[in-house]
Amino acid sequence: MTTYTNHKGNKTIWTYLKESLRSEHQDFTTGSIRKAIFMLAIPMILEMCMESVFAVVDIFFVGKLGPNAAATVGLTESFLAIVYSVAIGLSMAASAMVARRVGEKNPDGAAKAGAQAAILSFMVTILISITGFFFSGELLELMGASKEVIRLGTEYTRIMLTGNVVIMLLFLINGVFRGAGDATIAMRSLWLANICNIILCPVLIHYYGLPGAAMATTTGRGIGVCYQVYHLFKGKGIIRIHLQHFIPDPVLLKSIFSIASTATMQFLVSSASWIAMSRIISSSGSNAVAGYTIAIRLLIFFLMPAWGLSNAAATLVGQNLGAKLPERAERSVWLTAKYNAIFMAVVSLVFVSSAEFFVKLINTDAEVVKTGVIALRIISMGYIFYGVGMVMINAFNGAGDSKTPTWINLFWFWAFQIPLAYVLANVLHMGPTGVFIAIIIAQSMVTITSVILFKKGKWKLVKI
Repeated sequence: MTTYTNHKGNKTIWTYLKESLRSEHQDFTTGSIRKAIFMLAIPMILEMCMESVFAVVDIFFVGKLGPNAAATVGLTESFLAIVYSVAIGLSMAASAMVARRVGEKNPDGAAKAGAQAAILSFMVTILISITGFFFSGELLELMGASKEVIRLGTEYTRIMLTGNVVIMLLFLINGVFRGAGDATIAMRSLWLANICNIILCPVLIHYYGLPGAAMATTTGRGIGVCYQVYHLFKGKGIIRIHLQHFIPDPVLLKSIFSIASTATMQFLVSSASWIAMSRIISSSGSNAVAGYTIAIRLLIFFLMPAWGLSNAAATLVGQNLGAKLPERAERSVWLTAKYNAIFMAVVSLVFVSSAEFFVKLINTDAEVVKTGVIALRIISMGYIFYGVGMVMINAFNGAGDSKTPTWINLFWFWAFQIPLAYVLANVLHMGPTGVFIAIIIAQSMVTITSVILFKKGKWKLVKI
């Protein structure tokens, strides 16, 4: 009997796994919450893993070109973090709106929300592209880059910022699919984009040097966007966008903009703090920046699966609020937070014990490795807090309450983390180590504050 039960249990798990990887819409407002988390989280985790692969693949190949090339990628990534913030903000708004409409059993309204969000994204990408095309060198100089880094990296930065439209659309459209519960399509688009990037990156770097890495990444993401667009217009999922959905709707655009603007500010605040961290570290030289960049890429690689799991909470909150089931939405968040904390605890132990091994996989320069190892060990010690905090932040965003996380980030990252990092690094002469300590303290306080405010339950009353 025991053997039969185990066999049956394994079969059920594999059945759920296969089901979660099919592009079929699921109703997440009924049934087991654990199953709902599992069905959403698997493709979302795999999607986020693929997003982090972009960063690791680039720094792996670029790292072979030397510390200045790695520093260029790190400083450019600081500016791209602003692009990511806008993209994530729009994605969060679209996902929350789509999830709410899906929960209300209004697929046409969900499709229209996605199309209107795309209109906003095109407006933003034009401005960023113009800035990147004409002022790439000045942006690197503003970040404190050396003359050699500016000479080597201006073209790389120009390509990445000018081609930001593919980043914006990749995030936005995947947000639409996640809100609808069609997480598998989002996952597949990232897999396709990454396969193309992995193939193109070494080839184009060989022929074009550092700019080749930007060409490969932009092309790979562009192919992923083409796959998304096909499924938006011709796919079999719940979301089917038609041309009439792109006719501007002032009321809907205003509603999406209201959510997206605060969601964007929320992530801009966070991204700006990372830019400040990079700027403080840059005073210690290119080796320190390179080591910090490698550590952050490795940290993000393992943070992305946790972010994928927290995205499941956002979808569950949005759909269940749309179905008038706020208590089910809350239970979904607490259960997701528990799973994320367990995962991040395991990752933290791995990084603390094996930091040097992971850093040396990318770069073996002694000074670079030294900074990278210190960063990896200190920052990863707060991983459990990060995991829980991600879920709480995404729960607010999934409910359409992007203002609460924005105020939390504004206080702890700008009013607290940046001054603390400066004091520890420069006044107390702790250098990069002081920056890493400031990061872990601020991130932990973000989580504690988010949990307290989530328990108050005001997010359940938000109307979108």
